[in-house]
Amino acid sequence: MNKSQLPAILSLLLLTAACSTTNDPAPVTPLTEHLTLGNPSGATTDVSQPTNYLLSKPQYALSYHRDRGIPTWVSWHLDASWRGSAPRQDDFRADNTLPAGWYQVQSSSYTGSGFDRGHQCPSADRTNTVADNSATFLMSNMIPQAPRNNQQTWANLENYTRTFLSTGNEVYIICGAYGKGGTGSNGFQTTLDQGRVTVPARLWKVVVVLPTGDNDATRLTTSTRVIAIDTPNDNTINTDWSQYRVSVDAIEAATGLDLLSAVPVAVQQVLEASVDKGPTQ
Repeated sequence: MNKSQLPAILSLLLLTAACSTTNDPAPVTPLTEHLTLGNPSGATTDVSQPTNYLLSKPQYALSYHRDRGIPTWVSWHLDASWRGSAPRQDDFRADNTLPAGWYQVQSSSYTGSGFDRGHQCPSADRTNTVADNSATFLMSNMIPQAPRNNQQTWANLENYTRTFLSTGNEVYIICGAYGKGGTGSNGFQTTLDQGRVTVPARLWKVVVVLPTGDNDATRLTTSTRVIAIDTPNDNTINTDWSQYRVSVDAIEAATGLDLLSAVPVAVQQVLEASVDKGPTQ
């Protein structure tokens, strides 16, 4: 090789390096605050996966099921910083961040059905700002929920969950629904909105309670309190949520989800196998 060939060789090497960098895998996006304990279904923002589509909002994260018109699960973090004096907005509306061409469930889609527009991430968990509260009224955060279940059984657990904040704790909540067919105030139905919204048969929720701190997923121990319930979507439901306590393992078996997947395996196995026996108020 003579010196006259060096510029051409150097150019070739630089071009090769650039191509190699361009083709490197994209860095993995870190989990958001609301997915600290894991992504239960491995949901992504891939429009070719319409039954497991990730919507990651500042206030919560969820897996949306386009064909059911409801979320499969919703996950959010709650500490004192999320609570304030913002009033309830009641601005139920379609979620226009869904991919182009997907049907957007409307605020009127449940009208006259006998089912509530049941919040998954509750309005009262997001009162720090008007924008945060308003975000909970997107219809992608709703499921058709029997009024007694929504307004009493679930509301009682939601109110109890918020009491942990005043005793130096933070909580992670994951909830969802499965099956088809529920009984609202107008009787049994399987779908609403001309078949575009599925009425689920069961509603479940998992609440993880931690002392306020950092590195939350790795701070769970085998004695961390985990409350899990699985309730029928039925207007004759018992209003005492504690009657529906189950193990996380039981919810996973019913739904096929992998909950608390970011928690160390040895801790996860113990926590998921147990049924909460703690106080209820």
